[in-house]
Amino acid sequence: MNLTSVDELFETDASREDKQREKVLDIPLSKISDFPNHPFKVKADEAMLEMADSVKQYGILVPGLVRTKADGGYEMVAGHRRKKASEIAGKESMPCIVRELNDDEAIVAMVDSNLQRESILPSEKALAYKMKLEAMKRQAGRPSKEDNYSQLGNNFSTKTSSDELAVQTGESKNQIFRYIRLTELIPPILEMVDEKQIAFNPAVEISYLTENEQTELLETMKQEENTPSLSQAQRLKKFSQEGRLSTDVIYSILTEEKPNQKEKFNIRRDRIDQYFPKNYNEKQKEDLIVQLLESWYKKRQREQER
Repeated sequence: MNLTSVDELFETDASREDKQREKVLDIPLSKISDFPNHPFKVKADEAMLEMADSVKQYGILVPGLVRTKADGGYEMVAGHRRKKASEIAGKESMPCIVRELNDDEAIVAMVDSNLQRESILPSEKALAYKMKLEAMKRQAGRPSKEDNYSQLGNNFSTKTSSDELAVQTGESKNQIFRYIRLTELIPPILEMVDEKQIAFNPAVEISYLTENEQTELLETMKQEENTPSLSQAQRLKKFSQEGRLSTDVIYSILTEEKPNQKEKFNIRRDRIDQYFPKNYNEKQKEDLIVQLLESWYKKRQREQER
């Protein structure tokens, strides 16, 4: 039998409420670990440096959200950028709200807090939607295969987790599924989507290719300095599903002339790469070629004027 302690007997309702109320604690940064598989990138870019300057002057104005870890310390749920800014600013601790959350509650809170940002990369949204949707299914006790990640969505008569996520995010179920498809891309191609080198819709179609096929496509895109249009990506997907997508087919589709495509002037890499420093990227090579051509053109003009 559990006996009530003396302290509990004389405890007031106000003191009980105060115990349950969340408090802001100043927690050492060394005791806060990052959220596992955190889908949102934390970069030391210009915006981060500006945030670090603000933290130096005013401190952290909005506390982070953490949960306690079974083995001690805390796990960051919301506030990874604030933590990074604090580290850059030379701070040793930051204010945080400590909240008891299970894994799925923590995932939902982590995703929701980050989706409020103005600028979110396609890869971040893709991974975040996938993590939250799977967490919502587990919370509702729904099977993991309840929704299938197709571009066409589904027509279930009962409300599903994807229905709820669509309402919460303001995006259609089909669009959510399209974002989640991006998680099937190999990392280098997903990065190309983030950098706007490959458009969103073609990227969704490419995600249906196998890992080996995507690797072959990546190599061909690099060699030809070209990316597939939507119609080309759809054909790549069709050949893949039919088991007929080979390196030759990828090359043939990628190098065909697109409608309204401007004529390109191409130079084989093996003819010019030997003349550049090994650490030169494509932009530096292009700039140097243009500078040399300008110098040659001016010299030619001077010779003609003599």
